Amino acid sequence: MADRIHTLAGTGPRRPTAVAVAGGVIAALGDRADARDWRGPGTEVLDLGTATITPGLVDGHFHPVMGVGLTRGVDLSSVRTVEGLKAALRAAAVPPGGWLEGWGLDPNAFEGAPISHAPLVEALGPDVPVFLLLFDAHSALVSPRALDSAGVTGPREFVSGASVVCDADGRPTGHLLELEALDLVRRLLPDDAPADRRARLSELLKRMAAVGLTAANAMDFEDDSLELIRALEEDGELPVRWRFAPFVMPGTGRDGLDAVIAQQRLDGRRWRVEGAKFMIDGTVDGGTAWLDEPDSHGESTACFWPDPAEYAEAVRTLAGHGVPIVTHAIGDAGIRYVLDTYARLPRSRVPHRVEHLETLPSELIGRFRELDVTASMQPTHCTHYTRADHTDNWSSRLGKKRADRAFRARDLRDDGARLALGSDWPIAPFDPRGIIAAARLRRPAGAPEVEPVLPEQALTARMALEGYTTEAAAAAGLAGLAGQLAPGQRADLSVFALDPLTTGPDEFAESPVPLTVVDGTVTHRG
Repeated sequence: MADRIHTLAGTGPRRPTAVAVAGGVIAALGDRADARDWRGPGTEVLDLGTATITPGLVDGHFHPVMGVGLTRGVDLSSVRTVEGLKAALRAAAVPPGGWLEGWGLDPNAFEGAPISHAPLVEALGPDVPVFLLLFDAHSALVSPRALDSAGVTGPREFVSGASVVCDADGRPTGHLLELEALDLVRRLLPDDAPADRRARLSELLKRMAAVGLTAANAMDFEDDSLELIRALEEDGELPVRWRFAPFVMPGTGRDGLDAVIAQQRLDGRRWRVEGAKFMIDGTVDGGTAWLDEPDSHGESTACFWPDPAEYAEAVRTLAGHGVPIVTHAIGDAGIRYVLDTYARLPRSRVPHRVEHLETLPSELIGRFRELDVTASMQPTHCTHYTRADHTDNWSSRLGKKRADRAFRARDLRDDGARLALGSDWPIAPFDPRGIIAAARLRRPAGAPEVEPVLPEQALTARMALEGYTTEAAAAAGLAGLAGQLAPGQRADLSVFALDPLTTGPDEFAESPVPLTVVDGTVTHRG
């Protein structure tokens, strides 16, 4: 029971203040007086007072197992300058003879200068092997010792659009772009102990429940994902539901596609494999997006797949076996190619998706509704890493015209597109309260001094909440089963001390979370 219950299923004759749960589903809605008649011998009665109950929040884009491996070492997400980077490295503990690792580094810290390993050498000397993952997880900065250990002395050729960045003399700068290049050095890093990975994943899921998340879409299925998720389920019920989409990389042959098809049969009590994750391009910040015209560095002109037709063929093969397709598409050319590919696919119960959608021409907006394709966006990618005056690395690479058509969440919703919201953790924080606030403010929550980025693209409070509830359920093919509070729907509930529909966004971002419920079971008590 609570003073406010937002069912998102229509108002009806009166607004409920009580919800009954039995057998993992919602059994009834009514008021506090009705609740007296619902009680049985084993009923637990919770009166949450002035709190607000909503359908359970679902993160649209998350990397749980991959993220556990990516967030090792020093957290560099607060570094804003090269001097700050050097200070953070000097303060880090480096095991004798071991590696220094870090993550979350924003390329804006280099203030427009080329990204190179010079600050690493200045801070630590030439003999420390260093691997720093940039915030987008598509690029890294490594030290000369790390390059030497990996045998990297110059450019390399890759199946995908990856590259080892070199200076004019052909010497590696330490900047590695995209996964195949990163793996040249990353394969040398010490492995996490399985017990440590399991403990970190368990703790991550508890932290997710503590901020009101009841489910998430995992955009990977790492080598040990099955082992880890089954091990956690053996210990008890997962506090968050999961839908996993295994990665499909360039060069994946028919055997690899058959393996992804076979994985679609894997599931557990609160998780399942459903979908396949592709990338059509990389990132604007790294110069590996796929744009119609080059960026200001003359980069971002190529597909992540050397032959885009191979992407299209792999997508057709999987979709023909009923596998929902998820594609990372950042640039205008990439988004267009993905939509053109989807237009030739049969429609299915679970709609195909496009992730990120960073610079989107107006002529493509209507195609999401026309093709029944889900637009999946992460509001904090805009509010945390770009600036209204376009002085950030992302905007300066694109130029004003393309930066002015960025992160068009409101245009998509107003046109009738299905819009799911999420975090892309560990690329950005996963707290949905801050993300919902950012979607409304077009700036970071709690930073009123920051000028909003394209404020006309702000979502209403209801749109933002729907991006985590009704829109998320429809994106998973679960409309009618989840995303609303109605009899017969899943008993997944998020409870906030403040009302997400009437409280100011900055204030809501700090709202306490007194309770989270999954499948009728309390997974968090605040």
